[in-house]
Amino acid sequence: MKSLKNKIDFAVIVSVKNANPNGDPLNGNRPRINYDGYGELSDVCIKRKIRNRMLEAEQSIFVQSDDYRTDNYRSLRERAEGELKDSNTKDEKSFREAACKKWIDVRAFGQVFAYKGTGKKAKKDVDGGEQGDDKGVSIGIRGPVSIHPAFSVSPVNITSLQITKSVSGEGDGTKRASDTMGMKHRVDHGIYVFYGSMNPQLALGTGFDSDDAEVIKNALIGLFRNDASSARPEGSMEVYRVYWWKHNCPNGQYSSAVVHRSLVVCVKQGISEPKTINDYEISLNKLDELNAEIIEGI
Repeated sequence: MKSLKNKIDFAVIVSVKNANPNGDPLNGNRPRINYDGYGELSDVCIKRKIRNRMLEAEQSIFVQSDDYRTDNYRSLRERAEGELKDSNTKDEKSFREAACKKWIDVRAFGQVFAYKGTGKKAKKDVDGGEQGDDKGVSIGIRGPVSIHPAFSVSPVNITSLQITKSVSGEGDGTKRASDTMGMKHRVDHGIYVFYGSMNPQLALGTGFDSDDAEVIKNALIGLFRNDASSARPEGSMEVYRVYWWKHNCPNGQYSSAVVHRSLVVCVKQGISEPKTINDYEISLNKLDELNAEIIEGI
């Protein structure tokens, strides 16, 4: 099984203007912020967008959302059982290999296949003995690609608007319905940064290789293409720049922490309230024998 040979680190700078980059369902779907007022995008949100972009690139994806579903399976269990019907879940090794070979997001991010059994007695085998109860399956796969949450460079300002719906949702339309009140929230401006790494040691277990790494890199470059919604109008979110460090060995010439710290994004001196990307200073500290590939977002 071929796999990734060189460690890879990456960083992505994201620009947000008048959008809700990642709503918090426990806080009225307001944009996520930490206790210091800095904006946040969860790693789960980022991985969802990566998966969507890979689906558009005609890659085979296991964890699909209903909006981007490309098959007729309505659940992860149906997809696993339908696509891996010839794999024996009792043989964890062969099942892992089949799942990793089939789906790039399983090879990259890993996956836990944990499904309840039917509770029924299995049929007698050819020797007349019971095969035991169908207790389900629980197989964990650890992926080599890790994604950090994204945080804004400076605290963000959140604007909340009250909205109304005054159309008849039911009935024959002869009577005007009562107004339905709601709220809509947005980040006026923010520059977010997130980091990630690709680990060759863990790639040995899934078969994640350099071609897969290129697929993810391309997904990062166009992370918000075809991602518009009422909360994120077209053009309100964009990838400003991607930094891609490819080490010359499996363990890496530097730790991921050192590589990630080499990128410095901060508000320029004298600017109290940044409004555009031009209000920030972006610098990259030099690391001996490790150069970053710098790619502008699309």
